[in-house]
Amino acid sequence: MSVIVTVAALRASTSEYAERLTTVRHEHVDDTPFVLIPLTLAGEACAPLAALAGTDPDHPVLLTVRRPHDRTERFGFVESLADLLLPYFEECRAAPKEPYTVGRGKDKEERERPLRAPQLLVPNAGGITYVRLLGRLTRLRATDGPHAVSPSVPLLGKWLTWFADRAEFPDSALLQAMTRSLSAHWATGQSPTENANLASLLGWIDPPAGRTGAETAREREDPAAWPPAGPATDPVFDRTLDELITKYDGATGERGRDAAARTIDRELHAQMLPTWQLMWHGVRLLRELPAGGHVAERRAYDRRLFGEYATYLDDDGRPQARRDHAVGAARRLARMEEAQERYDAERAYDDPLVMAEYELTGEAFTGVVTAREEERTIPGARPGSPLWRPTITVHCEIPVSMAVGTAVKSPARPRQRAEILDVLPDGAGSAVLIQLNGGFGNKRKPPAPEGTMADLGETITFTSIDPKNMPSSLPAEEDTPWTHGGPPQPYEPTDEDAEEVWE
Repeated sequence: MSVIVTVAALRASTSEYAERLTTVRHEHVDDTPFVLIPLTLAGEACAPLAALAGTDPDHPVLLTVRRPHDRTERFGFVESLADLLLPYFEECRAAPKEPYTVGRGKDKEERERPLRAPQLLVPNAGGITYVRLLGRLTRLRATDGPHAVSPSVPLLGKWLTWFADRAEFPDSALLQAMTRSLSAHWATGQSPTENANLASLLGWIDPPAGRTGAETAREREDPAAWPPAGPATDPVFDRTLDELITKYDGATGERGRDAAARTIDRELHAQMLPTWQLMWHGVRLLRELPAGGHVAERRAYDRRLFGEYATYLDDDGRPQARRDHAVGAARRLARMEEAQERYDAERAYDDPLVMAEYELTGEAFTGVVTAREEERTIPGARPGSPLWRPTITVHCEIPVSMAVGTAVKSPARPRQRAEILDVLPDGAGSAVLIQLNGGFGNKRKPPAPEGTMADLGETITFTSIDPKNMPSSLPAEEDTPWTHGGPPQPYEPTDEDAEEVWE
C-alpha cells in the first residue's frame, strides 16, 4: 500500500467516509456493459449454480441449474449464457469501424477496428476467477462424439478465456471486477480484504443520507440482508438450497417439480438481486467521475484487440492451449510488466493525486517557473550550427533529489523532451535548471510558439517517468536460445483435451 493510499485510509477511518484517491476516472466504463453475477455450488470451484446477467439494469436475466451435479444441466447453463453473451459480442463487432496505423516506416500498415468493444463487469476478483475457470473448462469441449455439446459452448469458452487473459493486464477494461475498480478510486477505513465485500465497500463510498460510511458498512455485513456477491454462497443459504434441491429431486409429477423449480429460482434470484443493484450503483458512481486523458487511448487498444481476436476466431478458431509454452509465457510476462509500467505512468500524467506519489519517491517534482532563457543556444555537432535549447528555472519548496542529466517530461507538455542541467539549494527547497530539447512543433529557432514554453509564474510538474517509453524487443521464436532441445511445437488440440473434468 502506497503512502498516499495509507494516509487516505487513515483519514477515512477518522471521518468514517471514503476518501478519493484520484481526481479522475482511470478506467473505461462502457455505455452498455454486460454485468455478470455468477454463483457456484458450495464446495466446487466452477460448478455453475446460477447467474444474473445482462445489459439492462431493470431487466436482469436469471439462469439457474436446479441439479448442479447433472452434467446436462451444467452445459445447458453454459449454452444459455452463450445465448446472451455471443450476440452481445457480435453486436459490438458489427459496429462501424475506424482506421488505424500499426508499425513505422516500410512496415507501416493500415487496419480497421470496431468503434465498440464489449465490457464484462463482475462483482469481485472471484468473479474473474470464475470466468477464467468456466472458459478453461468449456473451450476444449467436443461438439461431436460422446458427451458432445452445442458449438456455442466451446466458442463461449474461447471468448471467456480471452477476457480472463486480458483481465490480467492493468490497462484493459474488457473484464473488470467492481470492487477492484471502486477501490482504485476510493480509500475506506477497511482492510483490502474487507473492501472485497461489494456491499460494505459501496456503503463507505456512498452511504444513505444521515448515515456514515462506517455505519453503513457495518450494517451491510449481515449476509441475511446483504447476501455475498458470489461466486461462493452464504453457508446458511446453502442449507436452504440443499433442502430445496432435495425437494426438487424428490418431486413426483411435473407440477410438483415445476413448483419446486420456481421456488429454487425465486430463492436464487433473491440472493443475487441486491448484488445486481449494487453493481449498477457502482457503474453510476464511476460514470460520475471525469475520464482521465489516457482512458480513450487504452479503450482504443481494447477495441483493436477485440477486433483482432474476433477475426482470429473466424480465420483459425483453435482454442487457447491448456498452458503457454516457454516463449509464449515469456512474451506474455514481458507485455504484462510493460503494461503495468505504462499504466502507472499514464495515471500519473492524468492525475496530480497519483503524481504526488512519485513526488514522495523523488521521481517527480512540482515548482514555480522563476526564470526562462528563450534565446539560449548550444554548440551543435557541426561547427557554426548551434542548436536552440532554451532553459527554464523551477523553484521547488522541497528539495529535489534528481541527478543532473536526468531526462524529464512535464504532463502539461508531454511531447516536450527536457533534461536537468543543474539542481541548486534555494532556501528550504531547490532551484532546478531545465533544458528543453524539443516540443516546439517544427520550429528550430526562437521565439517559441505560444504555449510550448512554460511562462514565468507557472506552476509546473516534471517527472522522470514516461508513458511513451518504447517496449523492449524480444528475439523471434526461432532465434530464442534453447538449453534443452529446440523450441516447443505449436499447440494442436487433441481428443484428450475434451476429457478435462469440471473442478
